[in-house]
Amino acid sequence: MAEKEQNQEEEKNQTEVKKQQEQEIEQEEEESKEKAEEIKLKDTVLLQKEQLEEQEDRLKRLMAEFDNFKKRSAKERENLYNSLISDIFSSLLPVIDNLEKAVETKTEDENYKQGVELVLKQFKDVLTSNGVEEIQAVGQVFDPELHEAVSSVVDETLGEKVIKEEYRKGYKIGSKVIRHSMVVVAN
Repeated sequence: MAEKEQNQEEEKNQTEVKKQQEQEIEQEEEESKEKAEEIKLKDTVLLQKEQLEEQEDRLKRLMAEFDNFKKRSAKERENLYNSLISDIFSSLLPVIDNLEKAVETKTEDENYKQGVELVLKQFKDVLTSNGVEEIQAVGQVFDPELHEAVSSVVDETLGEKVIKEEYRKGYKIGSKVIRHSMVVVAN
């Protein structure tokens, strides 16, 4: 009987050892599963961070492209506006030239002359309010971008390539020339 009890005791001990070993194995499996899940979670987080960075980069690029598009569109609109204004006013410039000639003409009727001067002033005010300005010529150095030389003269009082006389006024909008000044260049 003692032997039986001892055998039962040993079997009990072995069963407990097996249970402990099984529990340890289960714990190790759980820990390894947790580590695997943790690694998987870290990989997922890293992947999501990379995707987020890619999305942010794409967003920044799209914003920059849109900003460039807005600037380009604004510049094109401004150029189109200036082009339309220059086309309209270039057809009115001969009228202004004729009004200037009418003002310079001698007349006995002062009221008539004042009326023509007022109309000319009104025309010039409309030009100025739309950004059209006269090109300065007399006394300036000849600039082929702004002036058109129709003749040259020798004049010792003026420097080289200085404009002596203006036959027809030139006009521009911003940096765009509507009509070049017709000028006489010295030396």
